[in-house]
Amino acid sequence: MQLRRLVGALALVLVTAAPALAHFGMIIPDAPVATAAKRATSVTLSFSHPFEGHGMNMERPQAFGVVRVDGDKTERTDLLASLKEAKVMGKAAWKTDFTFPKPGVYMFTMEPKLYWEPEEDCYIQHLTKVVVPAFGNEDGWDTPAGLKFEIIPLTRPFGNYAGGTFSGVVMLDGKPAPGVDVEMEYYNAQGKYAAPTEFHVTQVVKTDPNGVFTAACPLAGWWGFAALTTAPEQVKGPDGQMKNVEIGAVLWTRFDAFKPAK
Repeated sequence: MQLRRLVGALALVLVTAAPALAHFGMIIPDAPVATAAKRATSVTLSFSHPFEGHGMNMERPQAFGVVRVDGDKTERTDLLASLKEAKVMGKAAWKTDFTFPKPGVYMFTMEPKLYWEPEEDCYIQHLTKVVVPAFGNEDGWDTPAGLKFEIIPLTRPFGNYAGGTFSGVVMLDGKPAPGVDVEMEYYNAQGKYAAPTEFHVTQVVKTDPNGVFTAACPLAGWWGFAALTTAPEQVKGPDGQMKNVEIGAVLWTRFDAFKPAK
């Protein structure tokens, strides 16, 4: 009996000691740049563990749109009504088709509904964005999209090579957020890569006193950065008790490999 209890206790320790899987809101366009030859893109919204390929069902977001930046000018377009049901990693997701009307830097942003995560006993909401330049225009790529919690890129968030680094500043209510954890994962879409250990699945850095972080991106493909904090207000959970809400500021950016010379 004592041996059985010991084995059970050890199993519990091993389970609880394992790192929790990181959640990521995702906005992935089918092309990272809009050109005259490819003016349209398909944009997919989902909620997942991107490296391990585990998806979660996502309800229709409560807000989704695009902000066009052209120098110091900005214009916002609501795209929520354009969303259609889709599947990502076998789970409920959303998709829309978008045609870029004119040059500019386009920031697609999503505000999802609260997601209840029973394993963490809290709600999760990831305010997510991706930046796509259109027709050679790159002015204003560091313009805020107007989210409550947001990563403002300090490295241009497109046209970067795999193996480079990425820097950003985390802003909460318009102010830099120091000492915040920023999780990052590679979108292992084809399942080509395996992590050496469970700790390698999600990389973690902290913002400095100015809210700035820097991280390396060794592989070609999409990388997600999720700055995390706890909302000041709690929300009633399924059991009737008040629960915390994890707020994430998520930014997706693509790193590319060199092409061979023709």
